[in-house]
Amino acid sequence: MRCLVIIDLKIGRLTHADIGQIHLYLNYARAHWTHPDENPPVGLILCGSKDATLARYALEGLNNKVLAAEYKMALPDERVLVAELEKSRKKYESKRK
Repeated sequence: MRCLVIIDLKIGRLTHADIGQIHLYLNYARAHWTHPDENPPVGLILCGSKDATLARYALEGLNNKVLAAEYKMALPDERVLVAELEKSRKKYESKRK
């Protein structure tokens, strides 16, 4: 992807304020940290829980790419994690075409 990834870890439930906060971070990162040969930064909010409707409407239409996901207290096996990351990367790349 050749871009910065900004990860924001939230202990509780995802809120619209969390999305506004990472949007601010991404705008700053794009202006000050992104190199000319890089893609725009991507934001990832990891939260204890999220409401799918709030996430959909709060994330839709932003200039920045922001993803929100619930986290687990224990990571899966490394092979499973690598496979999921690869699946997500392919899905993301197919949407960009």
